[in-house]
Amino acid sequence: MESTQQSASAVFMVRPGRFTFNPEAALDNVFQQQSTLDATILHHTVLKEFDNVVDTLISCGITVHVYQDLDEPHKPDAIFPNNWISLHSNGEVLLYPMCHPNRRLERRPDIIDDLRTRYVITNVTDFSEKEQTGTYLEGTGSIIFDHINRRAYGSLSKRTDLQLLEHVASYLGYRTISFRSYDEQGLPIYHTNVMMCIGTNFAVVCLECIQDPEERRTVKKSLEKTGHTMVDITVKQVRNFAGNMLTLRPRGTVAIERELLVMSQNAFDSLTSEQMEVLHKYCKIVTVSIPIIEKIGGGGVRCMLAEIFLPTM
Repeated sequence: MESTQQSASAVFMVRPGRFTFNPEAALDNVFQQQSTLDATILHHTVLKEFDNVVDTLISCGITVHVYQDLDEPHKPDAIFPNNWISLHSNGEVLLYPMCHPNRRLERRPDIIDDLRTRYVITNVTDFSEKEQTGTYLEGTGSIIFDHINRRAYGSLSKRTDLQLLEHVASYLGYRTISFRSYDEQGLPIYHTNVMMCIGTNFAVVCLECIQDPEERRTVKKSLEKTGHTMVDITVKQVRNFAGNMLTLRPRGTVAIERELLVMSQNAFDSLTSEQMEVLHKYCKIVTVSIPIIEKIGGGGVRCMLAEIFLPTM
């Protein structure tokens, strides 16, 4: 059985070797922008932002395992490991099929081997073979897990296949809540985790992105039934990564009031005072500044964190 904890107290991160704009991923990730920085300046700036995230989380009592990306083969998005793996409290590790070929190189068996020396891994289930049939599900980018209530939310897109979402949710013993969401230009939201975040007692969600009234009602009804206070964000706030947040729990704590909500400074600055007031009721907000990673990589702080729910040795 899965843990009743919604928030992990440990994560792993991948320190980038050659972080760059990824033209393959940019085909359906409208958050990405081309870099005008010199390659050396870009590299050092991104490493500084990355290290600041690591240091901030450690100072908040989160266990952070950092793995160095290798320069070759080039993996421009290696900094976002949550898309290829999820690690569960029953010892299960899932590997996911990635949409773009150069992102498939990010899967690292050596990381799993190292985690085996620290945590209990009972089984590794690899769904990546689905890439051969053009079927994709990009980890906790595609799936927002409500671990306490055993629900799996997914915004359908090229990167989030409905049948595979339902299969993975069923495999884990979760119920699927699927929907479609769109940005202000009418383009599909590429990952669920840019418009939705679930904590123990609250949920951040952009209902405006869910254009179908029935699907919107379904999501609202599900969150209300599970007792989540909703913080409804706008499409403009989604553009500022306000949906790309993650709750974490400092080591050795179980109290809900100690739950942390990690977000970028960009996301924090886009929130209204009313939204922040609600969030402050349920968690301590932790902000980190990662403007270059967000702009060029098209992913926020949540995407940088692969949660570890695995039992410790």
